[in-house]
Amino acid sequence: MRIPTVHWIAAALLAVPACVQAHDYPTSERVVYVEACMHDHPGGHYEMLNKCSCVIDTIAREVPYDDFVTMSTAAKATSIGGERGSYIRDVEPLQVQIRKFRQLQAQARKSCLLDDPR
Repeated sequence: MRIPTVHWIAAALLAVPACVQAHDYPTSERVVYVEACMHDHPGGHYEMLNKCSCVIDTIAREVPYDDFVTMSTAAKATSIGGERGSYIRDVEPLQVQIRKFRQLQAQARKSCLLDDPR
């Protein structure tokens, strides 16, 4: 008896461990991330679209959305000047989150063959 291809695909998807499946990020958040990534990495539109999408998908497999928001917000806030920005820069737990986020991004860019914009 031959099992239709669709059934094989469904069975394969069900067999994927939960740890490999991505966390649920809002579509709008993924779009904003990809647009910012494409802005930072000029190049062929479809090539950068695919690479930047790969990066956020890779990140989504690693951390839950709420952790992503905390880490990315802290990383962006380090550029705030003056006294308000010093709160972010002077709080060690936030610095740990920022380092973790930057490392996660670097690993995701590397695995998606996206050069570092710096």
